[in-house]
Amino acid sequence: MLPHLEEWHSRPLSPCYAFLFVDCMFTTVRNQYETKKYAVYTILGYTMDGKKEILGIWLNETESKHKWMQIFDEIKSRGVEDVFFLSMDGVSGLEEGARAIFPDLIVQRCMVHLIRNSIKYIPTKEYKAFTASLKKVYGAPSLKACHSAFDAFQKQWTSYPGAVDVWVRNFNHVEQLFDYGSAIRKVMYTTNAVESIHSSFRKVTKKGAFPNENALFKVLYLRIQELEKKWSVGFIQNWSMVINQLLLHENLKDRVLKYME
Repeated sequence: MLPHLEEWHSRPLSPCYAFLFVDCMFTTVRNQYETKKYAVYTILGYTMDGKKEILGIWLNETESKHKWMQIFDEIKSRGVEDVFFLSMDGVSGLEEGARAIFPDLIVQRCMVHLIRNSIKYIPTKEYKAFTASLKKVYGAPSLKACHSAFDAFQKQWTSYPGAVDVWVRNFNHVEQLFDYGSAIRKVMYTTNAVESIHSSFRKVTKKGAFPNENALFKVLYLRIQELEKKWSVGFIQNWSMVINQLLLHENLKDRVLKYME
């Protein structure tokens, strides 16, 4: 299996991905006589023809901006020329590292991760009301409605300044969503697409420590083969509308046309 895995991991990639979703999960690998947690880096891409593709998986002892930068450099060397959007969970330095390789990249913080970061400051009994008022902000129909909802949100939750501050500091990522049509917003606002892959990975890694890195890679590669077989028979939901909205965007139209041809 290892030759197939190595061939898959060094294969040429598509010249353009409309969306990339990046995330890390941790699993256990034995290192001689001790066990260590390893970060599994995963990148999921949406191709220009509306298909899902896992670009690769990588292992490292920690999650770091330097490793992410190496990974982006690698996918560029494997043929990726352009990426429109990158959805991420907010790892420090990841945005700068990605833009160093793909300067025209639009980086989007995941709204779900911001919710998780902010509810740490909220009593459990308030979770439902808090998340409902937040949904009115990032799920607003327009930027004007978003600003109105955000003003109301800040007034409603003044008793929890830590929670509000998470959104004040990251509000530029909320505003950025409204630069694009609703179909694009629905795709880019969360990293759930890659997190669901990690959920699938955990089902085959949760039983214990792996004897070495190759053993872990083989199990994950088999799971990826299953996922890609499942994806091969369909397209990303509402993809035609996403492409139309990309073509209507002044800064993206020429790039979209270049790779659709």
